[in-house]
Amino acid sequence: MNKPVSIAQSTVFCGIDVSAGSLAAALIEPDQPLAQREFANSSSGHKALIAWLGKRKAMVRVSLEATGIYSLDLALALHAAPRIELAVLNPKLVNRFAQTLVRSQNDASAALVLAEYSQRMPFAAWVAPSGRGLQLRVLARHIYSLVAQQTRELNRLHAVEGSRTAPRVVVQDIRRGLTFQARRIAQMRRAAREMIAADAELEERFRLLTATPGIGAISAIQLLAETVLLPPGLTVREWVAHSGLDPAHHDSGTSVHKRPRISRAGNRHLRRALFMPTLSAVRCDPHMKAYYEALQARHKTKLQALMAVARKLLHAIYGIFKTRTTYDGNKLFPEINIVPELQSASR
Repeated sequence: MNKPVSIAQSTVFCGIDVSAGSLAAALIEPDQPLAQREFANSSSGHKALIAWLGKRKAMVRVSLEATGIYSLDLALALHAAPRIELAVLNPKLVNRFAQTLVRSQNDASAALVLAEYSQRMPFAAWVAPSGRGLQLRVLARHIYSLVAQQTRELNRLHAVEGSRTAPRVVVQDIRRGLTFQARRIAQMRRAAREMIAADAELEERFRLLTATPGIGAISAIQLLAETVLLPPGLTVREWVAHSGLDPAHHDSGTSVHKRPRISRAGNRHLRRALFMPTLSAVRCDPHMKAYYEALQARHKTKLQALMAVARKLLHAIYGIFKTRTTYDGNKLFPEINIVPELQSASR
């Protein structure tokens, strides 16, 4: 495991711009000219990159942006390499930093921006996620893609059945495909439950999620897969920022005051996984419902109110994981008084 090293020691700073097929690396070394190289984004390319960095006798501090599947294997390889410290950065933070620099927008300059970020900004070491957590996330996202395919085919079936010109053989073929798709989805969901049940920590979190109003077993798999890999030291505000549910204000001077919107600069899979539980929670949980209605009474749109409830639901998930206790609406909404009859009727 990589150990933090004092910046006072001789340190080399590296930025890596990751794309699907290539890695553009820029290296800032004391008393040396800027070094830039390009490697393939593959297992052999990762080994060549690590060998190139290993030629330096000093600790190498590497920064790269979180780009999902394109950066994950590289991050794991760098994390396991000796004399390398790794930071995996939110692209939003890097973009803000880049705006302070005058650079042309190409791969080499993007890598240099990341190298300069390593040199100038506070360092936060990347925490490698667990192998089972990684597998669960891949499986959960695969399930979502299968469900999306199923939805598209259901829409096609509806359109074909409403057409007088569609041959019967086409309708039958789509129905057979949907039957097979449903079996695949059920099989993958069973595999996800078995994977969760085999890990005590995952099983406890799954139990806490399904005990929360609005979250059923299907949504719990998706939410667990997107939250299990979050570093343990994050605050609840950092969870919200990671999800992209943090509000973004658009103000300029005294004349421009646009409605605040969510930033969307985070994990879209987590936002998606929260959407259906939020719709359910504002119907079945009296605290969420009262909060939702109070926001609308303050002239918030339905979508704005729903996104605010989604943030609250994410706060609730953070709290139940941290305290290992089930959801308590009175703690999440201490300012909301619920009529006892309404509260008992919701159970």
